[in-house]
Amino acid sequence: MPEMPVIDPPLARQQPWYAGVKPYHWLVLAIASAGWIFDIYEGQIFNITRADMLKDVLRVAADSPLIKKYGDMLLGVYLVGGAVGGVFFGALGDRRGRGPTMIVTIILYAVFSGLTALAHSLWTISVLRFLVAVGTGGEWAVAAALVAEVFPNSARAHASGIFQASSILGTWGGTLAGIRLGSHWRGVYLIGVAPAVLVVAVRMFIREPEGWKQIHRAGSPEVKKTGSVAALFSEPLYRRCAVLGFFLAAAGLAGFWGVFVATQNLTQSFLSHHGFNADDAARKAKFAYGFVATAGGGLGLLAMGPLCTRIGRRPAFIVMHVGAMLFTLITWYLPNTYHQLLLFLPVLGFFTLGMHAGYAIYFPELFPTRFRATGAGLCFNGGRLVASLMMVVSGWMKYYMDLRQAVMLLALVYPVGIVLIWFMPETAGKPLEI
Repeated sequence: MPEMPVIDPPLARQQPWYAGVKPYHWLVLAIASAGWIFDIYEGQIFNITRADMLKDVLRVAADSPLIKKYGDMLLGVYLVGGAVGGVFFGALGDRRGRGPTMIVTIILYAVFSGLTALAHSLWTISVLRFLVAVGTGGEWAVAAALVAEVFPNSARAHASGIFQASSILGTWGGTLAGIRLGSHWRGVYLIGVAPAVLVVAVRMFIREPEGWKQIHRAGSPEVKKTGSVAALFSEPLYRRCAVLGFFLAAAGLAGFWGVFVATQNLTQSFLSHHGFNADDAARKAKFAYGFVATAGGGLGLLAMGPLCTRIGRRPAFIVMHVGAMLFTLITWYLPNTYHQLLLFLPVLGFFTLGMHAGYAIYFPELFPTRFRATGAGLCFNGGRLVASLMMVVSGWMKYYMDLRQAVMLLALVYPVGIVLIWFMPETAGKPLEI
């Protein structure tokens, strides 16, 4: 029988979730969120600029099907890099500390994003996007573990949800940079060097959580296991959580990159079909995807924390997956005008993006301190590895099939997520395991 969430006592429910949250907790959340904002900026600028970038690099027309094909394949490369970074730096964060590992990952993605501005070949872009993703994937794993460990149990879900929701600012920043700079895509990547300044804040203010310091005290028998993927998989409970979490994230990430990101192509094709010229269609599509759809996604991310607290982690994931499947069908087939499309896009974003806050809330709760960043990184960023294979399939499908048909087939990952979450433990109301 599935586990029921532990219900907080009446007194705890009467207090606001932020009761007991101290200034240092807010500072950690702000720094972790800033790193995640820039993570997302680095990832989303490719979605916004890839048409202009690939048109220049491949020397093809703006409407060439090769742009969609290689665009999705480069997204696959990015997802693989995130998987590598999430596992490697997650393990490093468990062994060497959250703060030092965050510094390395931030420098990594900032430097290689800036170098992308100098790229002139598809091969060079592929390598640089891979290296940027190694940094962003690693930063998420460590930051998610840090936020979960620092905040009180009663505030953990809300704080982790806010951390993940801050990604919307990164998406908006990337969209704004892409729109303002237009076809001058190199400048958009040059801005990606900016997050290097976060290194100073991490170095000055971040302290290692008490649970991490307890594990790493001299003579602790757990030190040898810390950050070890082999040790994690040697314990059946954590192995099961890692494998199921891996595929749960893969379903949501594949849906996001294959379905949600494709709404920019949907909007541009829709407008072109209704008589807009290519430039106007591209500009409006960037706005619809980068601001309107992601605004709904931001609300979904913020809603996931309270939803997880009220009904439990697993039911919250089920709600999001059902909504994502339903509104993929509605958004891609029902609208007859641009304004109707703008009404449905944020609802689609609410569900397809909102579930991602659940990963920041849920995955760190599945593992003890010695495996927390390793396990969370393996689940979330390891899921990108499966999603990357889906993006290769996505690129092929969108090249040879009607875009709507391809997206509806890709959306079948959401029912898979519903099945997976049914077999995972409920962590609501339980303290983090040391």
